[in-house]
Amino acid sequence: MSQSGSQHRSAPSSASRLDATGPSTRPVRNTPAVIEYAEPHFRQARDRGLIDVYGRSANGRTILLERGDYAGKAVVDFVRCSYLGLDNHPEVIAGAVAAIEQYGSLHWSCARTRLNFGLIGNLEKDLSDLFDARVIAYSSVLAANMGALPLTASGHLTGGRKPLMVLDRLAHATLAFHKPAIAEETRVVTIPHNDLDALERLCQQNDVVAYICDGVYSMGGAAPVDALRRLQARYGLFLYIDDAHGISLFGHRCEGYVRSQLSGALGDRTIVAASLGKGFGASGGLIMLGTAHQEDLFRSFAVAHAFSASPNLAAVGAALGSSRLHRTSELDSRRCKLWDNVRLFDSILPTAQKGEKLPIRVVEFGDEHQAISAGCVLLEAGYYVSVIFFPTVARGKAGLRICLTASHSDDEVDHVARAVLEVLNQS
Repeated sequence: MSQSGSQHRSAPSSASRLDATGPSTRPVRNTPAVIEYAEPHFRQARDRGLIDVYGRSANGRTILLERGDYAGKAVVDFVRCSYLGLDNHPEVIAGAVAAIEQYGSLHWSCARTRLNFGLIGNLEKDLSDLFDARVIAYSSVLAANMGALPLTASGHLTGGRKPLMVLDRLAHATLAFHKPAIAEETRVVTIPHNDLDALERLCQQNDVVAYICDGVYSMGGAAPVDALRRLQARYGLFLYIDDAHGISLFGHRCEGYVRSQLSGALGDRTIVAASLGKGFGASGGLIMLGTAHQEDLFRSFAVAHAFSASPNLAAVGAALGSSRLHRTSELDSRRCKLWDNVRLFDSILPTAQKGEKLPIRVVEFGDEHQAISAGCVLLEAGYYVSVIFFPTVARGKAGLRICLTASHSDDEVDHVARAVLEVLNQS
């Protein structure tokens, strides 16, 4: 058994067959094989109360479970990605309630090209100021990516020339899922994780290249943003980076892992997607654009804008509440507490991510049944962590994912780390 998880931070999507040593160009789905291999593990995890869990928030990171064998049990949650603990902040909740009361509605069922709540216009203006970009808000990051990737592949964002679309092998499933759709527009390849040499060779061999990756990866680790910017300066590389797990955690204005490393205007060759949940603490997604031309295209032709509805008003109001918090000193104190918790965890239980100023830690068991059993032991002890296995991670790399937040107490971080360490020692 290994505690290392750095080489398998997120799974290769079932949307592609991958060559581990070089680019792959075959975006072929293989859903039956995925289900055949993974379904027994899902069934076991579900039967043992580790997935499809229902509950409600209590104080801090405590949740009260409401169904199944654990109904009524209070557990400390290390699953949610609200890294700053804003998802149950009074200001965020009050913003959601006030929005519904002000507008007397929750949702307008029409495409955004037709009718929008005034409040979402206020939110997009507010976020544009916060992140120094042209921001469009969506109901989810998935919806943002769904619209953005085909537009990028079409060539309309790269001077009318269709780019070679290059995806990182560990790009999140909400990016990789769209490979077949963008392959209808242009050529798609997948390269090994953070392989800048492979990316540079493709830049040298092709007139226009667009690179699609995560900012902070969902199983730990991050994109080398500075190095990607150097390739952009040298070759005109178009960057599309999904920073869902990095938003709010970095930067003077809490603009996120990626945006905080991009000085000045985004320009016409960089787009950043992000979450309005996770570190931001509300609900929905957003996209940061650099030009008026890009914004016009997205507002007219992005699928989730032209053919679907906006985030509901509760989500919009909550995001406005969080945006107000982002302009206060409270965010700095919460970020300091988060990084204190990360250091405390690392001092007790070293993982492959030890020392990274990122909030995700992965403990690898390898065997799916061992990982599920470990999750059960922790749940019995009062700690709910994510049991991860294929297709979330690669086959044979099952383990536990632990999301640390600013709302966890020192004792909660200490106790969960020691509980995992005890399980490892007994395995």
